[in-house]
Amino acid sequence: MTEQSSDRAASEPLVTFHRFVPGARVPQRADRSAIGTMPTRAFRYCEPIVTASSFGYYIFPPITFSLMWNGTDVIWTWEGQENWYPLHVAQLPSFRDTFDAAAPEEIREFSPPFLGAMQEGDIVQVWSGLVARTAPGWSLLVRPLANLPRSQNYELYEGIVETDRWFGPLFTNLRLTQTNVPIEFRADYPFFQVQAIPRAVYDDQAQNDYRVVPDLQGLRPEDWDDYYDTVVRPNVQEDRPRGQYATAARKRRKGEQD
Repeated sequence: MTEQSSDRAASEPLVTFHRFVPGARVPQRADRSAIGTMPTRAFRYCEPIVTASSFGYYIFPPITFSLMWNGTDVIWTWEGQENWYPLHVAQLPSFRDTFDAAAPEEIREFSPPFLGAMQEGDIVQVWSGLVARTAPGWSLLVRPLANLPRSQNYELYEGIVETDRWFGPLFTNLRLTQTNVPIEFRADYPFFQVQAIPRAVYDDQAQNDYRVVPDLQGLRPEDWDDYYDTVVRPNVQEDRPRGQYATAARKRRKGEQD
């Protein structure tokens, strides 16, 4: 453990989720098996997929609701409601009174909207019912669910929020791709995924620090040695054990944790 991570662990959690909506499902650590949908062989032997699946936290909708887009306008409804309503900006049912009852006087009437239809027509902003705070120097990458089947009726945008500096609603934006089809979002099924990342890894200085080796002649002897160990050696072994990468990665990760 580095000195920086030790200092952070002693002071505060990496991520703190504040639930604003009573009864909403709390975030859940992302699952290595992608909620049981991953093929058994991939789960056992493909460590890159397993690691990516478990990186971050599942975020759920605060209520079960549905959207429908006719190509121009969006309408919405929620569980237990028979009617559909035009969507411009919508609050969670009954949430405004709950928020105002708990908030200081100067913050009352500023409850976060649940849904907002963007001027583009096919884009809707959805609030998770949460506000998140990360440790200093860390942000949240908001993204679609990793390695889970995705609906063909909408697409989620990705975004990075500097949640160590910005204490506001944790939301995502989605683009509706099918018309005249009710699209349900269930409160008991993950909606999107967030991953804590250090801000230093995505700033311009870090992202511009790269180079390209243009051809095979540019590989160094040590590169060829590493290629041999990674690709050739497992294929020329008489008794080739399966999942060598997964085994080595798990041992290395356990050693780093210890």
